[in-house]
Amino acid sequence: MARLLARWRPGRAAALLAALAVLVGTVLSLAGSQAASGPVGNAAYTAATAADAGTPPAIDCTAVAKLDLAAIPGAPTAITSAKVMAADANSLGKWAACDVTGLVAPQIQFELRLPLTGWQQNYLQVGCGGNCGSVNLNNVPAAADCTPLTDGGFAVATNNEGHFNGSGVFATDPTLRVDFGYKADHEVAVAAKEIIKRFYGRAATHSYFSGCSQGGHQALTEAQRYPKDFNGIVAGAPANNWTALNVFAHAWNAQAVYSDNGRATLTTPDLAPLHAAVLKGCGATDGVITDPLSCTWDPASIKCAAGQTSAPDDFCLNAAQVKTLHKLYAGPHDENGKLLYPGWQLLGSELNWDVIVPATADTPSGDQNFVKETIRYMVFPNARPTLTYKDVKFTSAYFNNLLRLNHATYDATDPDLSAFKAAGGKLILWHGLGDQHIPAVGTMAYYKAVSKTMGGTARTESFARLFLLPGVAHCGGGQGPNSFDALSAVMDWVTAGKAPASLVTNRLGTDGGTVASRPVFPYPYIAVNTTGGPADRASSYTKQLSTAERDVRVDYLGGFRSGYETVSSWIDGKWVTRPGKS
Repeated sequence: MARLLARWRPGRAAALLAALAVLVGTVLSLAGSQAASGPVGNAAYTAATAADAGTPPAIDCTAVAKLDLAAIPGAPTAITSAKVMAADANSLGKWAACDVTGLVAPQIQFELRLPLTGWQQNYLQVGCGGNCGSVNLNNVPAAADCTPLTDGGFAVATNNEGHFNGSGVFATDPTLRVDFGYKADHEVAVAAKEIIKRFYGRAATHSYFSGCSQGGHQALTEAQRYPKDFNGIVAGAPANNWTALNVFAHAWNAQAVYSDNGRATLTTPDLAPLHAAVLKGCGATDGVITDPLSCTWDPASIKCAAGQTSAPDDFCLNAAQVKTLHKLYAGPHDENGKLLYPGWQLLGSELNWDVIVPATADTPSGDQNFVKETIRYMVFPNARPTLTYKDVKFTSAYFNNLLRLNHATYDATDPDLSAFKAAGGKLILWHGLGDQHIPAVGTMAYYKAVSKTMGGTARTESFARLFLLPGVAHCGGGQGPNSFDALSAVMDWVTAGKAPASLVTNRLGTDGGTVASRPVFPYPYIAVNTTGGPADRASSYTKQLSTAERDVRVDYLGGFRSGYETVSSWIDGKWVTRPGKS
């Protein structure tokens, strides 16, 4: 098959199509008939493609390396390599690909895998994590067992967000700061779509984006700034409130934890007994708190009595630990009690706090390192290489100054998604309620702001829905079922108008088999075991309104508004910034 495809030339179309039909035992549809039916989601994918081997390439893989892409508007591109990737070497599924690497000016590195067979005219772009800085196309978040992905129905790409390592030092350059802030994914989408068009001789019919954490930030940036780039978007645990998260939320946690003369009041050995106490206090009987906002457990309830020392079989908290936990569960506040990030650590997330608390009292935490890279290189106009988490001030003046400097470039908090909706776009947001890096309340607050701006729940749910996963940590893991397929759900929504009424999440055992499953419903509904059936079976659960989620109040100093964005670029040798989204 690969050898036949390697010899493909437009003039041999009929002969090659016939050979392909014999080899796969199916009747191929020509590009025109496929365009008429269009790509489909996972629900109908197998039946629709049983007699269709997809759109074949129109040129050799090796010819991609010779494409002249310098004239792509706004995204001059150079291909650095184009090689055939064997099916057994492909981490995304068992499909052979033309694996393309390239560069969008000035230094946005990308990888694009083009299926050699089975392409159903879908394009998928994948986000990255942290500060990015590398090209990693080894997995797609929230796409467990997504047949179009594992069968080669997508051309798939990702990029490094315009820089070469995970340090924040790149942001001392204004061009690279903008590429990371909002521009890189758009330009890669433009370049990848052009390469796809030339490789297959036709454009992709539908385009999708999936990302988690910084990838979720990228996803919402695309929906807000470039609403026509993608038909369907899956945004997981989005770091879209980037400035407030990476400065104030992480620094607040670090200062709360390291309050014992620079030593940590809590360490990882404390997390298991603390978590057990929280589960007991919240009445959770299956190891997961379904509705953490409804629980009012207070860490002071297990404060050590006078003369008592905490022990493994008699765990209690000292006064400093109680104070630390009150701060973690409250979130960062200014001098007037207003939140400096629209969220806080939720009850039941404690087992996942490896980034918040260190292994020993005298070692640094992940939060310390996040803050260090951010405030030294990324938020001020010039590098301040001596700053640490200790230098962050939780005042309205300090907050407003940092937002003035960075909000317009880094943050994706605009609640007006009317252009995305008008373009027919569909958005699935998801977040683990046990997330230790990015508190899930921040995503609830953003979604509530979108609903208000877009005219209410019904109008918002017609194109955007939020799913909250009990017990699930940052982008996966944790104590709750965390394996699910939102990518197929958004495909079905885009192509068949089938909005997801629920998603089924699974917990996998060491052998890859499902050991527990649970449905999740669109916010603010939760899954409650009202049947008395086994807690590890999805069939035991029914849909129930969470009044705690619906009524959650987030008094955030930054708020959510439109019109804050700016666009910056070099014009006639000068760095020019103007209002606007793109």
